[in-house]
Amino acid sequence: MLHQLTLAEVARGLADKQFSAQELTTALLARIQQLDPQLNSFITVTEEIALAQAKAADERRAKGETGALLGAPIAHKDLFCTQGVRTSCGSKILDAFVSPYDATVVERLADAGTVSLGKLNMDEFAMGSANESSHYGPVKNPWDTSRVPGGSSGGSAAAVAARLIPAATGTDTGGSIRQPAALTNLTGIKPTYGRVSRWGMIAYASSLDQGGPLARTAEDCALMLGAMAGFDPKDSTCVDQPVDDYLAALSKPLTGLRIGLPKEYFGAGLDSRIADAVMKVVEQLKQLGAVVKEISLPNMQHAIPAYYVIAPAEASSNLSRFDGVRYGYRCEDPKDLQDLYKRSRAEGFGAEVKNRIMVGTYALSAGYYDAYYLKAQKIRRLIKNDFTNAFAEVDVILGPTTPNPAWKLGEKNNDPVAQYLEDIYTITANLAGIPGLSMPAGFVDGLPVGVQLLAPYFQEGRLLNVAHQYQLVSDWHKQAPAGF
Repeated sequence: MLHQLTLAEVARGLADKQFSAQELTTALLARIQQLDPQLNSFITVTEEIALAQAKAADERRAKGETGALLGAPIAHKDLFCTQGVRTSCGSKILDAFVSPYDATVVERLADAGTVSLGKLNMDEFAMGSANESSHYGPVKNPWDTSRVPGGSSGGSAAAVAARLIPAATGTDTGGSIRQPAALTNLTGIKPTYGRVSRWGMIAYASSLDQGGPLARTAEDCALMLGAMAGFDPKDSTCVDQPVDDYLAALSKPLTGLRIGLPKEYFGAGLDSRIADAVMKVVEQLKQLGAVVKEISLPNMQHAIPAYYVIAPAEASSNLSRFDGVRYGYRCEDPKDLQDLYKRSRAEGFGAEVKNRIMVGTYALSAGYYDAYYLKAQKIRRLIKNDFTNAFAEVDVILGPTTPNPAWKLGEKNNDPVAQYLEDIYTITANLAGIPGLSMPAGFVDGLPVGVQLLAPYFQEGRLLNVAHQYQLVSDWHKQAPAGF
C-alpha cells in the first residue's frame, strides 16, 4: 500500500521505478479526500498543483535526474507563504490572502522536487498547544478523534500520523513540532535557531520561531531537514554555516554517548506511566553503549512565565501589521481610520490571539517593560547558561516531551495555564535556541508517548543519530492508528 511507505521508502521506490510520482500523488489525494473529513488536518488541498508537480518530477527522473525527494509528496503548515495559494495562518484575518511568493522553505523543498499536496491546519498564528484555536476548526488526533493532536503544528502531525502524507513541514516556537509529534507517534525536530530560514514564514515570536520537519522516522526527518536547512541572505537571523550530512550521521554507533537526565524533568506533574516509558528508552540506549548520568537545569521552573512574557510581547509587535489596510480581512463600512483598525482586528483575530496580543502589549508598555519583559529576558539568559553548563558534562539531554498524553478536545479550554503547562519540557529549547527532537517511545492507554532529546547548537545530526539508532531496535514508530 503506497500510503504506508515512509519518506525514505518513497525515495527508494521512486528511484527503483516501482511506482511513479503521479501514481503516488493520485493515491494520496484520494486518501485525503476520503479520510481527512474525520481529522480536519488540511485547510487547502492543491490537487492541480500537486499533479503538475508530480508530472514534472516524473519527467525529471525520466531524463536521468536523481534526488531522494524528487517526486516525494509532502504538505506545508499554513504559515509558509506559498505562491498562488491561500496562506491563512489558521486565521480569519488571512482567510482570503493568496501569497505572491514562496517562503524559502517552500522554495527549497520544491527545488528538491517535492510534490506539495496542500496547506495544513494549525492553531491561529501558531498560538496554542492543542490545534483548537484555528479559524477552520480543531484538528483531531487520528489515534483517538475525540482528542487533540497537539499544536500548533497539529494539522501537520495528524496528516502524517494518519498516513495521508509521508512528511510535512511544521514550526516550533515553544514545542509546536515536538509536542504534536509526541501526541501522534511521530518523529519531529526543531533545529537550532537560525538553521532554517524564516523568510516567508509568518511570524509569531521572531526570536523563538523555527521551521522543521515532522515525519515517521529520524531517517525521514534527516531527508527533509537536509533540503530545508542552510543560509539564506533574505533572513538576517539565518546562520551562515555549512549544513551537515544528516543522513551520513544516522549510522554512527552510540558507544560512549553521554546522556543527561535532568532531575527537574521527573518531578510532580509528570504522568508516572510516561516516566516509565522514558526510563525504558534510557535502558535501551544504555544497551547500545550510551552512558547515563543525572544533571540539573535549575532555572527550568521559570521557563513558562518567561516564555509567556517574551512570546506574546513579540507577537503583539509582529501582529500589529494586520490592520485591515494593506492585506487581509477588512471590516465593512468603517466610519473612520480608527474604526477600520479596531473592527478589522477585533473581527479578524480569534480569542487566543487577542489574549496574547493584550498580554504582550501590557508587558512592553512603558511602566511594565523593566518589571516583565526585561526580567524575562534575564531568565532566558539563565536558562541558556544552564544548558551550556549541562553540555559541558553530557552530549545529549533526554526526558519526556510532554507531561501527559493527548487530552480530550475542549478539556483545557477554560484553563489556559493547564494547557501552557503541557509545554513545560519543550519551551526551554526555544528560549535557549538549541535543537530538540521528539521520537515515539510507547503508549499509555493506547495513546502515543514521546521522548525528547536536546543537543548543543547545530548538533541536529547527533539528535537524528540517537533517534535512528533507537528506531533500529524498537518498533513504536511503525505503529499506525486504527482505521488509518
